[in-house]
Amino acid sequence: MPESSTPPSSVVAAFDLDGTLTEGGSVFRWLRAVAGTGRVYAATLALVGPLLVGALRSGPAADSAKERLFRRLLAGRAIAEVEEVSQAFILRHLERHLRPVTTARLRWHRAQGHDVVIVSASPELYVRVVAEQMGAQGALGTRLATDPLGRLTGGYLGRNCRGSEKLRRLDEWIAEQGYSHEPILFAYGNSRGDRRMLRRASYPFNVGRLGRCGALRRFPALSTDAPDVTP
Repeated sequence: MPESSTPPSSVVAAFDLDGTLTEGGSVFRWLRAVAGTGRVYAATLALVGPLLVGALRSGPAADSAKERLFRRLLAGRAIAEVEEVSQAFILRHLERHLRPVTTARLRWHRAQGHDVVIVSASPELYVRVVAEQMGAQGALGTRLATDPLGRLTGGYLGRNCRGSEKLRRLDEWIAEQGYSHEPILFAYGNSRGDRRMLRRASYPFNVGRLGRCGALRRFPALSTDAPDVTP
């Protein structure tokens, strides 16, 4: 891949996680690791209506359904225990489900000295582990609320990190880095929850499996050749 002539500090590469850096989703697999398969299936069955509506409508309906599922399965669990299980889970998940093309692009950005940030609706407690494993500078995900005793409430701390919240968190992270000027932004996503982030980018890429039939069909597909980057 060609070298970039752009100063390293002037480029940020933002990657979604599920379906972008990895094959498929991680949240239900993670819940099974934390709460057990039987409990996850029972909770999913109890909430099948809201979950189905959320999948069809996306937006607030999806955010609410996901939080209701978390409350059923995570409330009262010690955060330290969940973090330990989550780290073991995500390391296995990465070993089995990383996508070669997008992983290669992330490594290219690192080799160019670009700042890499992973921005995902998945829980931040294991998105952080992904960032550490992949050498990314930032990890942004859905934050989970805890009570004063260090137990999960099952609710979000803030909002689900998708759509407009994903873009807000990314903009916040960029502002916190103290760049001397607005960085060039690359963005990689696979679903409609990534649209705002891709619209914000100078170099947006659709890595969804549906291609021209998917929600990101207006964005260019990722190729194996690195683009030229101009300041």
